[in-house]
Amino acid sequence: MNYSKFIAALIMGACTFPAMAEGYQVNTLSARQNGMGHTGTALHLGAESMIFNPAGLTTVKDNVEFQGTFTGTFAHAKATVDGATYETSNGASTPLAFNLGWRVFDNFAAGVSFYTPYGSGIKWGDNWPGAVLNQSVTLKAFTVQPTVAWRIIPGLSVGAGAMVTFGTVDLSKGLVSPGAMNALLGMMGSDYRFDATPASVNLNGKSATTVGVNVGVLYDINKKVSVGASYRSKMTLKVKSGDASIKYANEMAQALLENQLNVLDQAQFTAEMPAVAVLNLGAAYHPADKWTVAVDAQLNFWNAYKQLDVEFLNPSLEPYDQHLPKHYSNAWTFRLGGQYDVTERLAVRLGMMVDTTPVNDDYYNPETPGMTKINPSVGFSFSPIKWMAIDASLLYVAGLSRDGSVTYTDLLSGNDVKFAAHYATHAWCPSIGIRLNF
Repeated sequence: MNYSKFIAALIMGACTFPAMAEGYQVNTLSARQNGMGHTGTALHLGAESMIFNPAGLTTVKDNVEFQGTFTGTFAHAKATVDGATYETSNGASTPLAFNLGWRVFDNFAAGVSFYTPYGSGIKWGDNWPGAVLNQSVTLKAFTVQPTVAWRIIPGLSVGAGAMVTFGTVDLSKGLVSPGAMNALLGMMGSDYRFDATPASVNLNGKSATTVGVNVGVLYDINKKVSVGASYRSKMTLKVKSGDASIKYANEMAQALLENQLNVLDQAQFTAEMPAVAVLNLGAAYHPADKWTVAVDAQLNFWNAYKQLDVEFLNPSLEPYDQHLPKHYSNAWTFRLGGQYDVTERLAVRLGMMVDTTPVNDDYYNPETPGMTKINPSVGFSFSPIKWMAIDASLLYVAGLSRDGSVTYTDLLSGNDVKFAAHYATHAWCPSIGIRLNF
């Protein structure tokens, strides 16, 4: 059997967390801006601008501003295989963002943010037809970003932040399918048959801390129109020492497979891949005193994700090192949002986001069932007192269902097997936040 191809395919799923496709890129980093389609590149958002456009930090209203957002992401996916439909049973993921900004001088501000740029989870179950590709995965990435911003002249500001990023992944997938195991038993003359995945592996790894930059410029053309641009640099995230552990369906499966799978049990690996660069362009318009309209276009440079490199720490496993092609394409995210100030204390919002997929049809995997998504949103803010505002929003994610396939190597036979399915996804993302000004 071809262990090298199989092991590389196995590890590949555990290392996709730092630079997820659009299905796992977090677009819920502000309860206020979620209601406006997550726009913000050209808006005066104060402390929140550290994420959207660091130059906007100069618009902190008072001496100190704090903002915090909690989001519950309730995602659901379906896969139709040979006419039968299988559904995920995901728990809620909880992206968050905290921003603290303060005015140093009239034209200079500083701050620090803590947020989750990537993170979600998917749970297909132990025994669905695609179990050898994925049973479950939990992905988390965190960024701490100290930031400074300077208003060079009235109306023109620049800003820069250092993105200090790290993450974790926990993935389970089947090693042997029931069909392949039953075929082997038949060749051995045994009448025993498996109806569950005979053997699975859990992969757990941590990404080493890496640093990138988030820079931006904001220009107020006049009192009604502003434009902005920001750029988040590419980062290379590395899993330096991931751990694998094997689980068997029963004692018979262990007796039959243990000798073959010892090479994987407790094996350690390293892997690296890019967290790709992102360019944001935005404009905001105030057609009347109570109205704000914003539009953003975000270019995600996914073409940097050409392959996944996997290497084993044990020198005896060097023949299994792999360089797996991915060939993602650059992809755009478009955002549109509007806000109406009903009163001095109450504002309401509407938004729309279109998130296009970079995933190549030839590498379509249930670990990240990427597809173009249409995301409408609504929200409001209420200020019970002058120095505090409560933000709430609801974002709906509607995936444009699509067919996808991926080829993997069967552990027992060494043959390449093509797994094809029709995928559909959707999610509800309610957010709650608070803003304090002192």
